[in-house]
Amino acid sequence: MLALRLTRGSHPLVLVRRLALAAASAGVGFLLLCTLGYAAGHPAHASGSVLRLLWCAVPLAATVQFAVAVARTDPSTRPRPGLFAAGLGPARLALLAAISTAVSTTLGSVVALLIFLHLRGDLTGLPFDGGAAEFLGAGTPLPLAAVLTLLALVPIASSAAGGLALRSRPVAPSQAQADEDDLAPAPVPKGLPWGVALTAAGLAVEAYASRGSEGNPFPLPGRFDSTPAAVLAGWTLTAVGLAMAGPGLTYLCGRLLQAVRPGAVRLLAGRVLMDEACRIGRPLGIVCAVLSGVIAASVLYTGGPRPFGPLTALGAVLVLGCTTATLLTTALEARQARARTARTLLRLGAPASSLRIAAALRALVLLAVFAPLTWAIAELAALPLTG
Repeated sequence: MLALRLTRGSHPLVLVRRLALAAASAGVGFLLLCTLGYAAGHPAHASGSVLRLLWCAVPLAATVQFAVAVARTDPSTRPRPGLFAAGLGPARLALLAAISTAVSTTLGSVVALLIFLHLRGDLTGLPFDGGAAEFLGAGTPLPLAAVLTLLALVPIASSAAGGLALRSRPVAPSQAQADEDDLAPAPVPKGLPWGVALTAAGLAVEAYASRGSEGNPFPLPGRFDSTPAAVLAGWTLTAVGLAMAGPGLTYLCGRLLQAVRPGAVRLLAGRVLMDEACRIGRPLGIVCAVLSGVIAASVLYTGGPRPFGPLTALGAVLVLGCTTATLLTTALEARQARARTARTLLRLGAPASSLRIAAALRALVLLAVFAPLTWAIAELAALPLTG
């Protein structure tokens, strides 16, 4: 009941984020149900059904990541001394976040089930003249246990991940401790070498999987069953590697801003990037991996046939939307964490324009580093497939 009351009384922007999470959950649930319907309607294509299910893991992971970001920026789950005095410590706040996440994602799963049943013709007859009957397995009975299991994947995974993320969040420090923390240098992220190694391994796996495709573009996911699992494994390794390398690259961007006799604005921008490297670096790396995959697919299919089906388009929209929303939500969380420092600077007489210029510098240096990296990885991924 407390979670429901906090949801009703939340800020409109918080409600928008929860509705976006519910929409993402509905999209992933619909993809999973479509995979089940295809498997039930085409029992002879078991390998194709398994590959469809493997591809559904990509938007599922993106949705869970977005759910964690939404839970971390929820004001109702932010540690405060008053809540601790009322008995809402880290464990109960984590439980509250898990319940709120479960409510949003369960709503999306219910919507996905209704849309799926409507398109299958189980409610009012086949719409669109039966155009969706083939890949939904219309007319084929579905096992109830499998339907409920697939629909529960997103709520369970999102709630567990959100609760664990908030359970591991440190307790809000006192004012004196916070002032002392502002004078400790930010620790250097340690995952850059491992991230580079995993990214190289992922590109190598993708290159190995492209052998034997002379003269023809490699069939990247056309209808969820046209790509060998090795390509998905290679892309996953690349994404994990970029997520591990993202904090280190962001930290180096902060060091770059402070190089060669910096002024106050550059010092401020670089210090903020170094402090927030671990927070925003991982979402930046994942966005880099997703965009590189999109660019590689566009290079492969330029001027040729495009076997992208509606389910592939939905999966791509989900992955792009969730990763971008996660990055924006994480940036908002970082801004909320810096609010006290910004108020202190303004109270000491720093002009507001300096804070805006520092934010613009941070965005520009991140774009200057991550945009060429994204393009280079996309070209390296597409090169063996088009050679």
